[in-house]
Amino acid sequence: MAATIPFIDLLADRAEIGAELESAVARVVASGHYLLGPELEQFEREFADYCSTRYCVGVGSGLSAIELALQAAGIGPGDEVIVPAYTWIATWLAVTRTGATPVPVDVEQGTFNIDAAAIAAAISPQTAAIVPVHLRGEPADMDAIAALAESHGLAVVEDAAQAHGARHRGRRVGGLGSAGAFSFYPSKNLGTFGDGGAVTTDDEELAGRVRLLRNYGMKNRYEIEAAGVNSRLGELQAAILRVKLPHLDGWNAARGRLAERYRALEADTETTLPRVPSWAEPVWHLFVINRGDRDACAERLRDRGIETLVHYPLLPHLAPPYRDLGWGRGSFPAAEALADSVLSLPMYPQLGPDRCDEIAAAVAAGS
Repeated sequence: MAATIPFIDLLADRAEIGAELESAVARVVASGHYLLGPELEQFEREFADYCSTRYCVGVGSGLSAIELALQAAGIGPGDEVIVPAYTWIATWLAVTRTGATPVPVDVEQGTFNIDAAAIAAAISPQTAAIVPVHLRGEPADMDAIAALAESHGLAVVEDAAQAHGARHRGRRVGGLGSAGAFSFYPSKNLGTFGDGGAVTTDDEELAGRVRLLRNYGMKNRYEIEAAGVNSRLGELQAAILRVKLPHLDGWNAARGRLAERYRALEADTETTLPRVPSWAEPVWHLFVINRGDRDACAERLRDRGIETLVHYPLLPHLAPPYRDLGWGRGSFPAAEALADSVLSLPMYPQLGPDRCDEIAAAVAAGS
């Protein structure tokens, strides 16, 4: 049957901010300035302030944000970069695009985030960086990761694509490592009307390097200083993000209230919920449960008109681009167990408590 409760509703915020969005789009169209202009400059200042970092550089996508941050940190051919085994493949692709080699490690099954002990065991003389992912909007253990990075002289690029506004011991993600990388894909907590991304950092040199690389490596018109790319956050997208940013904390709070209602599933012995450390303030980009009968549960919900998704059924180390690295099935037990059992439930600020309760009841009814 057709979904009566969609996994996400990208039109749900129009009643709240539709007029502001239309005004912002009209402003950009009337300006005739569509790239590297005042909307982007202002958004970069506003998002840097939001993340409590000195700099923000808008780029074309979240993948580009990770790639350019790594490249700006000096990562390239011959280097190894430690990444989680359980993540969207963009985390790995960004490493590959620098010429470096991704080195996967297993994750904590309770939080889904990279296991610091596994990072320590994977560090080699070729290791140059770590890319922790704040998965589902929950911060990774940045204290442990930062300690490892400092002791081994490694760069840390936070993959914060799902974690806009999340806090680790009171500090926003994106300012906890050498750099933070954000995605503004439409479904993100802070999303625009297409692709977009940003790099945040306190490092002036790194920010300047990303700014150079995103625009062909061009310092001034036709003055090429590096082999860059075309990866710019456009004026329309920046203007839309400027409208949405002041609403982000309120929307994240609404997600948090929905997550608390989903917590009623703790009483269901067939459902395992994500673990949140006491020092973490997640923003619940996704609410993910574990079920031994994951596929059957998804089918039961679909029959009730409730749409769900699976993140991520095919892990990067088992995907064709990375099979030659030799990481076969069984290499990362925790990550592979998650891939076989997780189910993402609908989660967006306008979902509402009644629908949330309906979804939780439907999950429990099948146990």
